[in-house]
Amino acid sequence: MRGVSRVLLAMPSSVIRKFDYDPNEQKLAVTFVSGRRYAYLGVPKEVASEFRKAFSKGEYFNAAIRDHYPYERLH
Repeated sequence: MRGVSRVLLAMPSSVIRKFDYDPNEQKLAVTFVSGRRYAYLGVPKEVASEFRKAFSKGEYFNAAIRDHYPYERLH
């Protein structure tokens, strides 16, 4: 698909191991260091972009994503 970019990033974080954002579905899949995986639905690309740029992924996640978007646990 043209113009579609997905981002899968692993980063040093004490809480978040990696995340993957699908801009077509506005779905942010987050893998925590515990191994649990969740998909956050309806996340705008601007929020995903700020999450990617945030120095502290855990702080940004708690402030702007957690409890702000519906989610489902992934297996």
